[in-house]
Amino acid sequence: MPNTDPYRRIAGVYDRLIEPMQAGVRRVALDVVPPQPGWQVLDVGCGTGTGLAPYVEAACRVNGVDVSAAMLQKASARLGDHANLQLIEGDALPFDDDHFDLVTTSMVLHEVPLEARVPLAIEMARVTRPGGWMLLIDFRFGSLRGWKGPTFRALSVVIERFSGHYSGYKSFKGSGGVPGLVENAGLGIDQKKIVAGGNVAIYVVTPTS
Repeated sequence: MPNTDPYRRIAGVYDRLIEPMQAGVRRVALDVVPPQPGWQVLDVGCGTGTGLAPYVEAACRVNGVDVSAAMLQKASARLGDHANLQLIEGDALPFDDDHFDLVTTSMVLHEVPLEARVPLAIEMARVTRPGGWMLLIDFRFGSLRGWKGPTFRALSVVIERFSGHYSGYKSFKGSGGVPGLVENAGLGIDQKKIVAGGNVAIYVVTPTS
């Protein structure tokens, strides 16, 4: 039976090649919504677990889901018993309504198939408790800033082609990125922080009540 894990090839090199580009954005995101001890936190598309590690350090109760068994294996090695990690398929999240104080996802939404993006955003809102937050980090397609903007954009296109996600990148751009997705899901953006020379934005999103 062929291996159907779409991230099997990249899992072994992800932390060396791609994560360093995202580390600075993740640090800014922690300042935008500072984690509090005891929070229930869910990372959708948690990958190798690098994004969850700071929440473990902040004494949060940490959960991660991903479609890649290879990525989750790396996350499990990094986080051990400090995180509840689950393999998922499709856009359904295996959690009760109103469960999490913070639901986050980083550089994942553009990789989700177009038809599954809005259902996934609605699912993320469903499992976020009233008064909680959704923290969405992904590509931004507006004007660029300084020398970092064009450099990062060119590098992003190369990475998206290498990882096989370029079609998702293009469809994400064509559908309005995170703002378009949030609007179509019936949600609202409370705050936006532009980073990476204008190529990425951190969005704080209001879940449905």
